[in-house]
Amino acid sequence: MAYKSVKGTKDLLPADTASWLHVEGIIREVMDVYRYGEIRTPIFEETTIFARGIGEETDIVGKEMYTFTDKGGSSLTLRPEMTAPVIRSFIQHSLGEQTALNKLYYIGPMFRQERPQAGRYRQFHQFGFESIGQDNPTCDAEIIMMAHDIYRRLGISSTLKINSVGDPSCRPQYREALQDFLKGVYDDLSPESQRRTETNPMRVLDSKNPQDQELTRNAPVILDYLSSECNEHFKETLALLDSLGVPYEIDPRLVRGLDYYTKTAFEFVSADLGSQDALGGGGRYDGLVQQLDGKPTPAVGFAAGIERLLIVLEKKAYEFPVSAPSVYLVGMDDGSRRWAFEQAISFRSSGIAAELDYAGRSVKAQMREANKLGARYVILVGESEMASSTAQVKDMKEGEQEEVAFDELIAYFTSRNNEDVS
Repeated sequence: MAYKSVKGTKDLLPADTASWLHVEGIIREVMDVYRYGEIRTPIFEETTIFARGIGEETDIVGKEMYTFTDKGGSSLTLRPEMTAPVIRSFIQHSLGEQTALNKLYYIGPMFRQERPQAGRYRQFHQFGFESIGQDNPTCDAEIIMMAHDIYRRLGISSTLKINSVGDPSCRPQYREALQDFLKGVYDDLSPESQRRTETNPMRVLDSKNPQDQELTRNAPVILDYLSSECNEHFKETLALLDSLGVPYEIDPRLVRGLDYYTKTAFEFVSADLGSQDALGGGGRYDGLVQQLDGKPTPAVGFAAGIERLLIVLEKKAYEFPVSAPSVYLVGMDDGSRRWAFEQAISFRSSGIAAELDYAGRSVKAQMREANKLGARYVILVGESEMASSTAQVKDMKEGEQEEVAFDELIAYFTSRNNEDVS
């Protein structure tokens, strides 16, 4: 039997990771200019972190988590998302006592046992950022703007959908009104939505069942039930987006899939992803820190899947930077091949990307390989070059060739570093 990767997982080979590193590099550049610091947490946590943080009635907790009992009898779960672990770490290390606003970001693998499909895996990768400590709408707008900047820098056209889901002061009234409405169409709802009508009626609005969506088309909208505080917060967030020139659509049905959201909820969608069009999303979660036994602390965040981002980039025929050796060394005989190996090590030690032939192929085959790899320069050395301690250096882009002394090669290529040597 030939072993294969587990269903719902995928190997990332060198041809894949180049594009991943490019995307991750852009994310990190945006994080740096916004002054967000990277946080890395373990890939597994105590199960209760997610049950209490995400919500018992969510699909993630109820159906999708990878949970196991360790040898000590503790229930542990591979993280299905990162906000709850970040908040756990925030509380554990008393980060709120060190600064009034903690700005954190992450990139890493998550795990959910859902049906594998295009852009969705059981091990998948997310990036996200959290602003913890202030309830100012500027934090909401900043989080949204960061996501907007990442998509803009990658050339991705997306639509921002935004809503307010209220808070504990106004949500109970809306919940009651929504529940009354749903009871009127109860018999025609899907079994899952019937169950949610009793336990968590707002989740019905998140149903992907077409019949449920049609039945709830005229359901009450939470924007009509917002408290004055929630309403002002939403209006100010929208005003900030207007002033920043960020277009948006108000979507009163947008509730997101996690129970911890309060006030602002938003999502970026792309037509390039088909019916499952969400690129990423987030919102405010002012009660989560306290819910996980910390001090009451407002927070807002965003998360997105890297696999789904790459699907959009591939459909757009995005031109990823090509990694190529700056120098390819061609040895024409045994003596020059040994020299080529030693010189390649010297180049690499000086920060110059170098490659050479390891198979003892002909000069013609080595030149083909250099061209295939996209090397800017080829260094040719044979018996006569070894005797004179000079190398033939060919510029593959310009077609020019010149002699360079062995002891001047490092300086020769270093001087071109800012122009065309990477």
